[in-house]
Amino acid sequence: MLENLKTRVYRANTELVRSGLVIHTWGNASARDRETGMIVIKPSGVDYNRMKAGDMVVLDPDGNIIEGEYKPSTDALTHLYLYKKWDFINGIVHTHSTYATSWAHAGRGIPAFGTTHADHFYGEVPCTRRLTEEETENDYEINTGKVIAERFSDLDPLAVPSVLVNCHGPFSWGPDAEEAVYNAIALEEIARMAFYTVLLGNIRPVDDYLLKKHYERKHGKNAYYGQKGEGQEEEGPL
Repeated sequence: MLENLKTRVYRANTELVRSGLVIHTWGNASARDRETGMIVIKPSGVDYNRMKAGDMVVLDPDGNIIEGEYKPSTDALTHLYLYKKWDFINGIVHTHSTYATSWAHAGRGIPAFGTTHADHFYGEVPCTRRLTEEETENDYEINTGKVIAERFSDLDPLAVPSVLVNCHGPFSWGPDAEEAVYNAIALEEIARMAFYTVLLGNIRPVDDYLLKKHYERKHGKNAYYGQKGEGQEEEGPL
């Protein structure tokens, strides 16, 4: 079942390791099949070095295992909640990458300091509030999804396709698993740049007009970055 999607989700997970965003088993990627509504996600705690595409777990939208030898990722219910909340996303990534997680541990959103940030995120990458003790003890993974959605009550999750969960780590998403991975990689590099920017003494965000210019030249109906009809850029953010 969903063999092609299993392969894509497997590759998305291994790309997180290859890109340095995941060590040990500290992360997961999933994707949704639009036709069936089924979700494919990494199994819980399985070593990446011995994991295979066939090990991916297929879930229905309510979290029931439809196919798979292993238990799904412990973050599966967070993924499922976000898929239900945002019908327009079909890929989700969660990591504990060093710099993005450091901002999450500090409980701070990542300000848009410059054009590299603006090329990917239209404004600050937000940080959620802390979960309460009750939210942590009862339905923790679902409540993690809820605080993410709560933080985006007045934000566009397509314009800012990442979040920091307070005291936990980053989640990123996109129209498919590959784009979710792309956004997670971009987030980590932007988090690293922001860390050094603050360390160097700057806390002033980029001017709104420059933020808007750089975001809109790559996103939206009037975007003009790159070659018409082609995919992601080949030469970086310029």
